[in-house]
Amino acid sequence: MNVRCLSVSIALLIASICPLRAEEDLVAYKSLSPELALELARAALGSCRTRGYQVAVAVVDRFGATQVMLRDRFAGSHTPSTAAGKAWTAASFKTSTTELNAISQPGMMQSGIRNLPGAVIIAGGLIVEAGGSLVGAVGVSGTPGGDADEACARAGIDAIRDKLEF
Repeated sequence: MNVRCLSVSIALLIASICPLRAEEDLVAYKSLSPELALELARAALGSCRTRGYQVAVAVVDRFGATQVMLRDRFAGSHTPSTAAGKAWTAASFKTSTTELNAISQPGMMQSGIRNLPGAVIIAGGLIVEAGGSLVGAVGVSGTPGGDADEACARAGIDAIRDKLEF
């Protein structure tokens, strides 16, 4: 009788743990819809235009895959790949490219990240967060300096801020 009781108890314990295990195997996350990513990119491009800059804007998902790429008609041919690189870098490191630039100067401990394939450590890449979670990143390239690229990227994020809160 004790063996039977013990067997039933173990079986019930295993059965109660299995559903928890299945839930841990699946991960749910938020990401930008294509429409919201396009809205962000258009707002960033518009911000740069009002400042007199012709730029490229890239929006990537939380994993760094490009969702949107916009290039103004007179932006340099190098700007799309640079904007995409900035966005990918920000998403990959979960921080702005301005911050990465500051912590990866020659001689600093993180200077090696400048040599990673695809990393673009130039100001103008910002992460996009919603509810404390990374949902994507935006990169801008084509202004006379990274600070202006970042200002346009920030304007794009600010334009959709109310849609990011949940």
